[in-house]
Amino acid sequence: MDRIDNDFLPINGTDYVEFYVGNARQAAHYYQAAFGFQPLAYAGLETGLKDRTSFVVAQDKIRFVFTSSLIPDSPIAEHVRQHGDGVKVIALWVDDARKSYEETTKRGAKSYLESQVFTDKSGEVVVSGIHIYGETVHLFVERKNYDGIFLPGFIKWEPHYRPASTGLKYVDHMVGNVGWGEMNTWVDFYAKVMGFSQLISFDDKDISTEYTALMSKVMANSNMRIKFPINEPAAGKKKSQIEEYLDFYRGPGVQHIAMSTDHIVKTVTALRDRGVEFLQVPETYYQTLADRIGKIDEKIGPLEDLGILVDRDEDGYLLQIFSRPVEDRPTLFFEIIQRKGAKSFGKGNFKALFEAIELEQSKRGTL
Repeated sequence: MDRIDNDFLPINGTDYVEFYVGNARQAAHYYQAAFGFQPLAYAGLETGLKDRTSFVVAQDKIRFVFTSSLIPDSPIAEHVRQHGDGVKVIALWVDDARKSYEETTKRGAKSYLESQVFTDKSGEVVVSGIHIYGETVHLFVERKNYDGIFLPGFIKWEPHYRPASTGLKYVDHMVGNVGWGEMNTWVDFYAKVMGFSQLISFDDKDISTEYTALMSKVMANSNMRIKFPINEPAAGKKKSQIEEYLDFYRGPGVQHIAMSTDHIVKTVTALRDRGVEFLQVPETYYQTLADRIGKIDEKIGPLEDLGILVDRDEDGYLLQIFSRPVEDRPTLFFEIIQRKGAKSFGKGNFKALFEAIELEQSKRGTL
């Protein structure tokens, strides 16, 4: 797919990811304790909000916002009732939120938020937004005239509890699960509406086991800071992980967030020690790893002990591992990734990974 006029929507990076959750205070505590995020900002009753509360945590360039409703009847409460805890907002950092809104809506995006200016003593932030798959939205955040802690309306959150970082650096990519036959619709959306190009395509021959299959295409913006794989189910003997997600999330949504680290063994060791649970691939995976991958800097033993996967492409290699779902519903999970030159997404690990997921599905009775 050719890139389409890639200058009309310049994006600097991921600004933040907002989750709608049942209990924002407890969710924020979990991500501090388990993943090493640091407390950053807060908004709620004490700041004048009457209907919701939000806690913001950060680690290097990653910012997560956890928002809960304070009233039973609200879009936030309804989102949690339908989907469980999940991602509502993927906020993109731009230089011009008004232009971003105009360029995307005139190309067919459905409006979520017309451009609004939010101000406080630290300056102003311009925010606009569009709908994407399911009930997920993109917000365009322009903060060049703002030097506050997060956004207007938030105050610094300074609890005593500040666990150490685990070495997570930035959001590498975010994966969306969509319904049967919807992948190309959203691939076209990101190409035509947002000027993204297609990096990679995987079909059911690439991503399948004896029992399940899916298809995926990866869309990226012009500077490669934003990468969105889009998954849809494919026919198989049994129910795929994508179908399981769609059933429990009750529609399309963000399946997993990949977070980068420079030292995956140290990071995963810290995460495991803090209670994060990871998928385990068969021991046989490591018996042929050296033959498949060639020379790498890391020793195989620690990788096997932790369950870290390795794959190589023409640019180098990558190391990756996937958590079990972090919600009660088998929906959202996380990937930890370290790139040693590789620009791909671990195609060589798909079979082992999916067999590990199928084992989990079998335990849940959803395969």
